[in-house]
Amino acid sequence: MNWKILHRSERSLRVRCEAVRLSFAQADGLENYMMELPGVASVKVFDRTGDAIIRFREKGDLPSILRSLAAFTFEKGIRALETAEQPSGRELDRRYQNRIVDSIIRRNIRQFFLPHTLRVGICAVQVAGYVIKGIRSLREGGGLKVEVLDAAAVTMALLRGDHATASSIMFLLGVGEILEEWTYKKSVDELAKTMSLNVEKVWLKTETTEILVPVTGVQVGDEIIVRTGHMIPLDGKVAEGEAMVNQASMTGESIPVVKKTDSYVYAGTVVEEGELVIRVDKDAGSGRYDRIVKMIEESEKLKSASEDRAYRLADRLVPYSLGGTALVWLLSRNITKAMAVLMVDFSCALKLSMPLAVLSAMRECSKYGITVKGGKFLEAVAEADTIVFDKTGTLTYAQPTVARVITFGENDEQEMLRIAACLEEHYPHSIANAVVEEARRRGLQHDEMHTKVEYVVAHGISSSIDGQKAIIGSFHFVFEDETAEVPEEEMEKFRSLPEEYSHLFMAISGKLVAVICIHDPLRSEAAAAVKALHDLGLERVVMMTGDNERTAKAVAELVGVDEYHSEVLPEDKAAFIKAEKAAGRRVVMIGDGINDSPALSEADAGIAISTGAAIAREIADITISAEDLFALVTLRDISGRLMGRIRSNYNTIIGFNLGLIILGVAGIIQPGTSALMHNASTIAIGLHSMTGLLPGEAENL
Repeated sequence: MNWKILHRSERSLRVRCEAVRLSFAQADGLENYMMELPGVASVKVFDRTGDAIIRFREKGDLPSILRSLAAFTFEKGIRALETAEQPSGRELDRRYQNRIVDSIIRRNIRQFFLPHTLRVGICAVQVAGYVIKGIRSLREGGGLKVEVLDAAAVTMALLRGDHATASSIMFLLGVGEILEEWTYKKSVDELAKTMSLNVEKVWLKTETTEILVPVTGVQVGDEIIVRTGHMIPLDGKVAEGEAMVNQASMTGESIPVVKKTDSYVYAGTVVEEGELVIRVDKDAGSGRYDRIVKMIEESEKLKSASEDRAYRLADRLVPYSLGGTALVWLLSRNITKAMAVLMVDFSCALKLSMPLAVLSAMRECSKYGITVKGGKFLEAVAEADTIVFDKTGTLTYAQPTVARVITFGENDEQEMLRIAACLEEHYPHSIANAVVEEARRRGLQHDEMHTKVEYVVAHGISSSIDGQKAIIGSFHFVFEDETAEVPEEEMEKFRSLPEEYSHLFMAISGKLVAVICIHDPLRSEAAAAVKALHDLGLERVVMMTGDNERTAKAVAELVGVDEYHSEVLPEDKAAFIKAEKAAGRRVVMIGDGINDSPALSEADAGIAISTGAAIAREIADITISAEDLFALVTLRDISGRLMGRIRSNYNTIIGFNLGLIILGVAGIIQPGTSALMHNASTIAIGLHSMTGLLPGEAENL
């Protein structure tokens, strides 16, 4: 394709395509194609002019970028667009820009080219539309809401012969509605772009076995296997198996539903118990964006108490506005002063700024690797006085390492590690990942050698190898639940297992064959993050772990938590949180494993680590990046600042609009001016609500 270079600097390039005007799809395709190129830092494509501004990382990248541009075709762009997980937002912006421009053009045509009589007639028809909306609101049992207030304002202006004011009010209301809808849709659209399923690989069923493949390589018609605790990455129909599936993110159902042969399952839902073979009928990414948008819009139902109070107040103020209008007229007999009250509507600003502030905070969180499912949970974090940590994968690194493999019964160390990795790879937890990674590091191939794998929550894994029962897991699971035995001649070796490590026990046919020693290093930032959380007002930081007392105490002292509990089961964590809430505390729980799910569900706000079990991420209200615990500090800071912004918006809206009413009643400003200033303030507060909360993030996000 031919390009004209319009401008070139050290690390940027502006070019123009031979096609003067691009379609939205062509512009998005070009943008996605260029962003996939190595060395490209950013791309901005202008569909109307066919221009593209390309910024690259190094001067040496320019020749390869020019070659790629020359090789570009719109067919390649469409293919690049198909791999994108969501639209660019270009079409959304253009749609609302055109609506605003059309409104301005229509108003100017009426104002300057139509005769007075015709303008009055058009105004009357438009007023009738507002009156119908007001009557419909009353008829539907909505009470005295903003629609009634708007209808009363424009009707009074028209009845007193001031059609210019009535027309101006309706124009401002129309533009305001477009801007409100645009800012809301754009906030949802941009937030959706930050969210994904975070599923990179999936078990693909073949004729003879199952293999782990990238999810992008799965085709329509392929069969994939999803087991307990895993997220379903693609839409499809169940070919085999039966499972309980958590569909909360799709349907809002709090209780898992049974899925069996011929049932349909959706990407983003989680298998809580069981195993499914799913025949895929949609490629990776198909329909995902729409589902994410739906989830975000559903999260609007999870409004914080502060938002809810503002909404109720907005509706309660409408009767007072109408009553104030009548009272001013009765006292002054001046319709202009009475209309000054009617022109000012508290409801618009309150109902626009509050959800925008929350959506903006959610989007700002996403910049720091934090995904929040609703304003309710941001408020819970802001008001929390207690935070409960699981240890493994949260206070410690998400990927512990294998320090040693101690074998029993003259078994080969490499073979035991190979078998352990074969079992553990099906249920990714931080310790399981450590075993699989160690096998990979040693170059051990661990193709499937076992029968069906069964996962026992918070205990271990059970399967069968060559007709012999193989189990791997905790001491409690292997020796108490499964009654495995230690070879008598190696009892002293067993008693002298190194205490500085966590232990993973493996037994075959009821005999201990290996102990895998896990080194789980403390996160370097853990102690500082705990101190920062204390500084931000959290009174109690609690650690709960299934580890023994010795390990738990050592970690607790290093991290600086206020209290710790060792050797706890999943139900113990949930019971602790329930008791704390009963005592009047606001509790946040953070964990990463399947065993943390009950506690995450019980907490006022459950926080999951992004690399943890899929079911933990599904149940959790908030997900944070696994890279840095200071994401929790950022979350607490943003949440507190959000609540402050909501209170500030509330006070500003009430104070400013009350001032407009007073000025109008005093005869200082006219009703049309009141309407203009009211609408301008509503948009200004809405735009301010979309700005960053943290220092350095003050620009529009």
